[in-house]
Amino acid sequence: MSTTNVTECPDDIHQLQLIGYSLIFIAGLCLNVASLLIFLYYLKLKSVVAIYMCNLITSDLLFTISLPFRIYYYYMGKWPFGSFLCQVSGSLFQINMYGSCIFLMCINLDRFVAIVHPLRWRHLRRPKVARLLCCVVWVLILIGSVPVAIIHKGTSCIKKSGTNSNLKKNETVCFENFSKDLWQGKIFGLVILAEILGFLLPLTSVTACSIRIFQNLCQTHGSRSLRQEKTIRMLVVNLVIFIICFVPYNTILAAYGLIKAKVIITDSTTQASVRNALIIAMLLASMNCTLDPLIYYFNTEGFKNTLKRIRRGQAWDFEMGTLQTRTRKNKKAASYKAANIKQDSKQYPVQNSIAPFASPKIFLRSSIEDSEI
Repeated sequence: MSTTNVTECPDDIHQLQLIGYSLIFIAGLCLNVASLLIFLYYLKLKSVVAIYMCNLITSDLLFTISLPFRIYYYYMGKWPFGSFLCQVSGSLFQINMYGSCIFLMCINLDRFVAIVHPLRWRHLRRPKVARLLCCVVWVLILIGSVPVAIIHKGTSCIKKSGTNSNLKKNETVCFENFSKDLWQGKIFGLVILAEILGFLLPLTSVTACSIRIFQNLCQTHGSRSLRQEKTIRMLVVNLVIFIICFVPYNTILAAYGLIKAKVIITDSTTQASVRNALIIAMLLASMNCTLDPLIYYFNTEGFKNTLKRIRRGQAWDFEMGTLQTRTRKNKKAASYKAANIKQDSKQYPVQNSIAPFASPKIFLRSSIEDSEI
């Protein structure tokens, strides 16, 4: 390819992206793998909220496992993995961001139905309905990722070699260097569609539902219950994630799209500043895969208690809804205690008594119900 048909590589702040995505990868992988194991192995997917949260974890993990390709790219300054992996990596970022927005919206809608309309729309709060809704969400975001994958092809650009500006070479880049025709054509339309369906709709829904729930909880007389406090914490965390992760990126993306599509005319300096702001906003948007586990820990009683008991060598008992001790010491103590009780029962028989032996259980403060977070 001749250099006359190749544009100059953009001067990006790759060092910041390298450090940021490396930290996000380490934290996101550890937190989301642990969260997924707790939901699938210990808690199971028996509640509506757990189903939504598990799908949120899946969305975060898909993006997290693609980060090593980005980290290598920002370290080397070139993309050696081919167009297909470039398309997959670019699509997974969009799948994660807009999938997270929609699943957080579903969690808020579930809280809205449970608190504001607990009887009228009770049929919508069934696990089968939640699974069906999650399938619809995945189909929609996967279909929406196809156009994103098409435009995320590895492109060539001219890069200055070393300190000598006269020495130039062709490099293959990814996630950047889209042509002006592409911005004014396909990309601008995709940006508008993604902003409306993937961001503005969930943001409006989350905000409206949170306001109605806050109003409903404020009308209750007396002190708030533990469940109401957990609901408020969950709503606050959801809003914080939207404000920190999604609002800056989508706002700057809309402005950058308007500039690139020539809807807003600016000079090159302003355009470069908006581009650098968009890069930083992408890092903030990627942080959602490390912030989402805060929802599971601080707002899911079973998740929090299971995590604490795992550290103590205990496990969740699915049938009884309790946490059972696994240590040998406790088992021996229980067997010894059961033998003594059995011997005492022979000496002092009691009629119509309940079976004296029961395996040692550590019960939670409250049971895990479908309406509980």
